[in-house]
Amino acid sequence: MDYKREQLGSLSSNSSNFSTPRAPRRLQFDDKKVVSELSANPLHKSVIQHSSSGIWVQARPTDGYETPRVSSLRSSTWRERVSQWKLAREKVLCGSRNRSHDAKECCASKEVKFEELEMDNELRRPLSRKVKLPSSMRNPHRALILLRLVILVFYFHDRLQNPVKRAYGLWLTSVICEIWFFLSWAFEHLPRWCPVDRETYPERLCLRYDSLGKDSQLACIDIFVCTVDPVKEPPIVVANTLLSIFSVDYPAEKVACYVSDDGASLLTLQTLLETCEFAKKWAPFCRKYAIEPRAPECYFSQKVDYLKCNSVPLFAKERRAMKRRYEEFKVHINDLVTQYKSMPSDGWTMKDGTPWPGNNTDNHPAMIQVLMGPGGQNGYDKELPQLIYVSREKSPAFQHYRKSGALNALVRVSAILTNGPYILNLDCNHYINNSKALLEAMCFMMDHDASETICYVQFPQRFDGLDANDRYSSHNTVFYDITLKCLDGIQGPIYVGTGCVFNRKALYSWDPPSGRSRRREHPSNCAHMEQNQGLVSTTEPTSVEREFPATFQSLEKFFGRSTFLLASTLVKDNRYSRSASSDELLKQAIHVLSCDFEENTSWGREIGWMYGPLMMDSFISFRLHARGWRSVYCMPLVPAFRGTAPVNLSDRLHQVLYWATGSVQALLSRHSPIWYGYGGKLKLLQRIAYINATIYPLTSIPLVVYCTLPAVCLLTGKFVAPVVSYATSVWLPLFIIATFTTRVLEVNWSGVSLQEWWRHQQFWVVAGVSSHFFGVFQGLMVVITRKYSNSSSSSSTGEKKNLPDSGTRMKLYALNWTWLFIMPTTLVFINLLGMVAGVTVALKNGYLSWKTLFSKLFFASFVISHLYPFLQGLLVSKHHIPTAVTLWSLILASLFSLLWLRSNPFATMYQGPDQEHCGINC
Repeated sequence: MDYKREQLGSLSSNSSNFSTPRAPRRLQFDDKKVVSELSANPLHKSVIQHSSSGIWVQARPTDGYETPRVSSLRSSTWRERVSQWKLAREKVLCGSRNRSHDAKECCASKEVKFEELEMDNELRRPLSRKVKLPSSMRNPHRALILLRLVILVFYFHDRLQNPVKRAYGLWLTSVICEIWFFLSWAFEHLPRWCPVDRETYPERLCLRYDSLGKDSQLACIDIFVCTVDPVKEPPIVVANTLLSIFSVDYPAEKVACYVSDDGASLLTLQTLLETCEFAKKWAPFCRKYAIEPRAPECYFSQKVDYLKCNSVPLFAKERRAMKRRYEEFKVHINDLVTQYKSMPSDGWTMKDGTPWPGNNTDNHPAMIQVLMGPGGQNGYDKELPQLIYVSREKSPAFQHYRKSGALNALVRVSAILTNGPYILNLDCNHYINNSKALLEAMCFMMDHDASETICYVQFPQRFDGLDANDRYSSHNTVFYDITLKCLDGIQGPIYVGTGCVFNRKALYSWDPPSGRSRRREHPSNCAHMEQNQGLVSTTEPTSVEREFPATFQSLEKFFGRSTFLLASTLVKDNRYSRSASSDELLKQAIHVLSCDFEENTSWGREIGWMYGPLMMDSFISFRLHARGWRSVYCMPLVPAFRGTAPVNLSDRLHQVLYWATGSVQALLSRHSPIWYGYGGKLKLLQRIAYINATIYPLTSIPLVVYCTLPAVCLLTGKFVAPVVSYATSVWLPLFIIATFTTRVLEVNWSGVSLQEWWRHQQFWVVAGVSSHFFGVFQGLMVVITRKYSNSSSSSSTGEKKNLPDSGTRMKLYALNWTWLFIMPTTLVFINLLGMVAGVTVALKNGYLSWKTLFSKLFFASFVISHLYPFLQGLLVSKHHIPTAVTLWSLILASLFSLLWLRSNPFATMYQGPDQEHCGINC
């Protein structure tokens, strides 16, 4: 991708952007525009180096001298100027003959000095920049938010002043629901006060830390990939994720990849071994020809002209050969899947005949193996990152906390082996789509002007395999392109569970640098640790505990008893692992993977990933923001990561149910953002955003009630508001117009189309009356019974199944049996039944009843239009809806209608004449 480059020198208006060369060993950005002033002559000569060819080209700008206009060549003025020009030319030529050698040396020295000056200026410039929206876009957006607040205040004032006397209960129910919707809207839109954009300059990063001819000074990065079940997470998907990591544009010696296998599957280990062999051919091919994306499955499935950007004669031949190798690689992986499909009665055995330690997935010892890197099974290839296979110890006597526990185990193991200062958390079904993603993150983390207080860099999630209509809002662009971008203008985006580069110090609960020192019993505030940090870094690992006993006693209460782990928390590199033997390191790594290592420590409570409710991903960012850290939202033009998402409705609703249940658990926990973290550094709007992330499932209760009101109005002949009032005739249309205008403004600065916003609104109603509604009660039951389930999978934050064939529409929208369908199906039947009943009554009573019927029909049609994606899924085919769902929905709708007509609870019990009309004669 082309990055925005800072303009240099006097050629800022004429500079051109050159393509970035890609060296086979390491990404280098050499597209520098070096401007050299060769002499003091008015004719400025500029020299530009083309990085693609290495040729120095002399630019030839005009000298700015313009021939004067004269009426005649014989004029005295013209003769005088010509004579002066001849004399000046002879003087210059004579001087140049006598001092030609000295002039060349002088010009060369001036060129070198000017080049050094420009290089110094480039190195001083920031690596990233926050770009606020123009005032012409930001101020109208803020004004509309305030205007909508004012309109809603007047709307509710009029609604409360004009109750419906003959249907007081119906009116009161609708007002209560609308007030809750207003509060929900306020919590969602107030944090959207300050949207910002970010610009990064990876070429400056490489110029500063990774220049040609010098050792790379870029920071080391540890990449965590978690997997648990090779059935739900196919091995070929995991292999593509690893291949994209191996071929990333970052120094290979600075990257270490850790794969956590919580299922202790021999199939996963064999898949990693096959992937290492194929990576030795795939990674050099990607770097040689600048392949994008670098996940082979995605790259070879693209329907583009691959010769358009690569005109190298050998490229087509090598591409065909590489595609053939990849097909053979897929055959090998499929053979492994078939081979390990069912376990023998005596369990799996390894090549040497010994039993596989992970035959019992719930009770097995810790395992670790270096597959690639120094001392690895596949040798050490300097062109590829390190790859370490990790499977922590499992025992029925201990709770393992699923994904959170697996990530904390990787944090400890990586601290002992490589101790990279930054950690990338990546789901096994998300591959690196932009090879410069790590450079993009390091533009924030290694920028001296802003990096000290950044706890993590969050990237948006993008998904493959979804249709263009995105019927069930699986892309979730409103959240990723609007909400998180707006939070970036406050304290930063919320951590979403994947695609995030963490600062290791932040995960250790160190406080960000601050001028004010706060002392308390915490690893980030122990004064003696900060004083001894420099001494610890120069001490041998075998004697560091003996030299600093007070420091280690204080750290053991938080991190556990491991000399290498405790020492690594005080340094920023792997100096201890380099000085120790491999056997000693592996023993320490096995020790920190044991089940009982976290007992009586702060792991899962204050350090690392949190244990408890399902929404602990967002609580990690909440805790860090409350301490004063801030996060950054990075949205490069080419998406950094892409993955898979549920494509059919049942999987999508189960995923949303998982999130809703976790939100309710977090809301009722002691870490709820409503009452936790006061006295810290969390800003008010940021706290409102976290409160909204936990209370949004509660909106489903008034939403279900409100979606039944149209049918109630049609069946009873009542309405939720007076026929003529300011609330319905003035304030409500104004609010709708202001809302639509706000969406148009958000489209301009976010890129989210109106169709995507409408799909998001439709699925919000579908999920609200199904997954959110049942998630509230499921979360309450979990809190009452105290039976927490931290994650359904170690690899992702929700249940994600394999993508079906995108060319088959029936498979794409196949609806599996699920009890989540009953509520929305019942609401559809109730509203359709109410519309039929309302039209029937209107035809019977005459034209006078049509006056109020249109309002009621519009109300019911508004509800059905939001449920249309769900209704469309039901009507595509008769086989798409289970018979049980249809029968239960019809029974519930019929019972509701009959009971309502029998009791009519929202109407007044008195059926006589109105006393205001008949007066004393009643």
